[in-house]
Amino acid sequence: MATSSIKQAVYLNAAARYSTLVLRLLFNAALARILVPEDFGVVAVAMVFTTFFSLLSDMGLGAGIIQNKELSREDIGSIFAFSLRLGLILMGAFALFSFPMAHFYGNRALVPVGMLLSVQLFFNTLNVVPNALLLKQKEFKKVALRILCACLTSGIVGIGLALTGLNYYALVVQAILDAVFIFSWNYFSTRPPMARRPAWASLEKIRSYSGYLFSFNLINYFARNLDNLLIGKYMGPAQLGYYDKSYKLMLYPVNNLTHVITPVLHPILSEHQNDKAYIYDKYRQVVKVLSLLGAFITPFFWFSSGEIIPILYGKQWLPAIPCLQWMALAMWAQMILSSAGTIFQSLGDTRRLLWSGSMNAIMVVVFIIAGLAEGSIVAVARNVAIAYNLQFVATFYILVHLSFGFRTRDFLKGLLPDLCVMGAVALSGYGCTFLPALPLVGAFAVKLAIMGAVYLLALVLTRQLRPLVALLFRR
Repeated sequence: MATSSIKQAVYLNAAARYSTLVLRLLFNAALARILVPEDFGVVAVAMVFTTFFSLLSDMGLGAGIIQNKELSREDIGSIFAFSLRLGLILMGAFALFSFPMAHFYGNRALVPVGMLLSVQLFFNTLNVVPNALLLKQKEFKKVALRILCACLTSGIVGIGLALTGLNYYALVVQAILDAVFIFSWNYFSTRPPMARRPAWASLEKIRSYSGYLFSFNLINYFARNLDNLLIGKYMGPAQLGYYDKSYKLMLYPVNNLTHVITPVLHPILSEHQNDKAYIYDKYRQVVKVLSLLGAFITPFFWFSSGEIIPILYGKQWLPAIPCLQWMALAMWAQMILSSAGTIFQSLGDTRRLLWSGSMNAIMVVVFIIAGLAEGSIVAVARNVAIAYNLQFVATFYILVHLSFGFRTRDFLKGLLPDLCVMGAVALSGYGCTFLPALPLVGAFAVKLAIMGAVYLLALVLTRQLRPLVALLFRR
């Protein structure tokens, strides 16, 4: 597949995601002013567990369908039949699980919340096969339009319900509606067959590949959500609400830059899984783009957290500012690191992906527990940022040296100019702290202008502007 095909798919996905990002920011800003931090904290606790059950619902099947080019229509029907049965089982299991979940956190509101979110889990499970088929068929226009329509529909409904006084139930219904909408869109776009009963021979065709991927996702889930689990238990929903808001703000640029690229990389690069040099060349181009964009975003978020939080969510969220500052220091590493899993999958090397995930999980768990021992969500945020930066080095040693067979030193050397750019932007951000006090929006605009100008100048001086423009816009 030509590079232009990757770019065209990325541009479509980017247009939808960035439009969705603006909508989500507007919707979240409205909801943050209608609801209180405790409402977000209650739903954040439940979502930690729905995410876990969603891992069980996927089991790596979606990626396996994309990677395996020899699956027949009958195989797809068998896998879809399996996902239907699995969805019913998981829906019932999560509904029952809501009782011990509420007991563990001492919050009875989690029982009805868990019961309702079991419906979301069912539709997410059903969606695994149609979503994989849509990506495998490279129907990126439909995927892009789906993202935008789902966000708009669920966001409007969520705000409307919040205004009626439904509190956290507005967030729950919003999540359910999003899942139903996306499944319906994907199903009617692909019309997958469904067998009467699953044939195990069909599942066996993707078992090994999907098994390693599922194990990685399971381990990665616990590493990524242990902080929410423990903060909710030992510090309460309000503290979790502050932490969760800052964590999700950190993920906005990570998800909405990295994830406009990674969903289209796997369907396209998996066709070249036996040509490591081709995949490596394309991936280095992706990393360069993400690295140079992250070189601005990381220092900008650190020095602008004091404006970003109150502008978006209001002054009641000020305790989230120091958390966002620390997490900003992990943005550059996270933006690049988040793309690595897709490359492991494209190479068909989910075994080493599991190795990497296991090592990283141990690292992040140790740092989270150490932060919790200090009794502060700021300490947890600081330690999570440190762990993510250490994971960057470890993961790329495994990917570049072991999976690709190239030298990690050469790979990292190509990122040195990007770090110089980041340093220049950080110095300009530090200089902004000596400016006279301005209103929030004014201070944000001034920092954006000054740090943006320095960023462009640094790109020119390090000779990185032309490669960045070429990678982004040339066919």
